[in-house]
This record gives sequence, C-alpha cells and structure tokens, in this order.
Amino acid sequence: MMYLSNKKTIMFITGAFISHVCWKEWIIFFENQGYKTVAPPWPHKNESAVVLRQAHSESKIALTRLSDLLDYYTEIIDKLPEKPILIGHSYGGLLTQLLIQKELGAVGICINSLPPGNLLHCNFSFYKNLWSLSGQFNSKNKAYLMPFKKWQLLFGNQMSFEEQKETYETLLIPESKSILCDIYSKSGKIDFKKRHNPLLFLSSSEDAFLPISLNYLNFKKYKNLHSITCYKEFQDSNHLSINQENWETMAEFIANCLKKIS
Repeated sequence: MMYLSNKKTIMFITGAFISHVCWKEWIIFFENQGYKTVAPPWPHKNESAVVLRQAHSESKIALTRLSDLLDYYTEIIDKLPEKPILIGHSYGGLLTQLLIQKELGAVGICINSLPPGNLLHCNFSFYKNLWSLSGQFNSKNKAYLMPFKKWQLLFGNQMSFEEQKETYETLLIPESKSILCDIYSKSGKIDFKKRHNPLLFLSSSEDAFLPISLNYLNFKKYKNLHSITCYKEFQDSNHLSINQENWETMAEFIANCLKKIS
C-alpha cells in the first residue's frame, strides 16, 4: 500500500490481547484534525474479536514473536511516503519505543507502555501479572485466551460491569504466549542513551496492570540530552484508557503536543 498525501500520517499500534478496532474513535478524532491514519491489525488478527476467540485453539496467532511484529511494522512503514507519527498502547507502546529506536517514526507516543526487558525494577506485581497472562503452564503452540475475570481485574477496573463486558466482547482476542516472554529477549531491549526522535509517555493513575511508577521509570531511563522525552499522567484512567469514557481528554492532549512538536 502507498499513501500519497501531504497530510502527516499517524500509525496506531495495537497492544497484546486487543483488537485493532480499539482505535476506531481515535481514527475519527485524528482524521478530523487533518491527519491521515492507519491502524494495521497484528498478523493473523484481521478478523473480529468474536471470530478470533472461537478459533483460538487452532490459531496461527500462537506462532507470533516480537521480532515478527517489528519486521511487520517496519515493512508497512517502509511503504509510507515519510516516517509516521507512532501512537502505541500497552505492548504497542513498547513496539513504539523499539521502532523509534530503529529511527522509523517521526514522533512516538507511548500509552501505558510495557517496559522493555532491560529496564531493571522491583515491581513484583507487574512480573506476576505478566506471568499470569503468558499461560506458561500450557503449550506455547496454542494461543492464550484471557478469562473475563482477569480482564476485569487488570484491564477493565474503574469500568462498570456493562462496560467491562462490552469491551471484553468487542476487543479481547487470543494472544501468543511467546511475545510476552520475548520482551526479555534481545529484540525487547532499548538503548536508553541513543539519540532519538521525540517520545511522549502517558500513564494512567488507576492502571492495575502497569503501575504508574513503572511507566515513569521507563520515561526517566532515557538519558540522551539532545532528545525530547516527556511524561504525563492521567487521572481516573485504567490500562484500557484508550477505550474509556474520558479517552478524548488523552487524545486532545496528544493532538496539542503534536502541534507544538511540529
């Protein structure tokens, strides 16, 4: 695909366990701001969440690795007329960091970004949550389907039961068990001293999966004095902040930041 346009392109990078339809309202918002947008689904995830859940035991999703995702996004970016603005959520935030490191993005916005594997910390609750989501006691040849109760606890806290149920049914998809482990492989490491294009880290005060302290540590670890790195915390938001009622507050903040940077 080739995009011939004078408009700047935003690429939305989806996180693990989530359908790319999570960006539906964000696409409308930023296209109304004059941007061109693209939100490619991860490999083997171009079906609805319902269809992907029904076929999860035989799904090719289980074969996906972090290196595959980096190659996949690199290939898409190479076909764009210029480096896009990258907006990634959760695992997509980590992918954004890694793609910015590879000099493939003009700006990187990391929302509740999973920390890279070489970010040393002592937040054992995060390790415990990550371990619980990787289905380590089952075969890696089968994708992991997160149960609703875990979704409520880690992704949908601060939401009503109805919102939790709706987001689970429309967004939750099976996931590769390997990609969470791959964070700690060579592919998941960041050179925090390397010069980079502007990076903005956004965290959510009520994130039960990724605590704000870890998000802040991720931001603070960047040490290049010639590069722009910023941080902002949003109140009353959970890990799934991009799909909460107040998502537009975050989108407007990003839009204002992009105007200042460009």
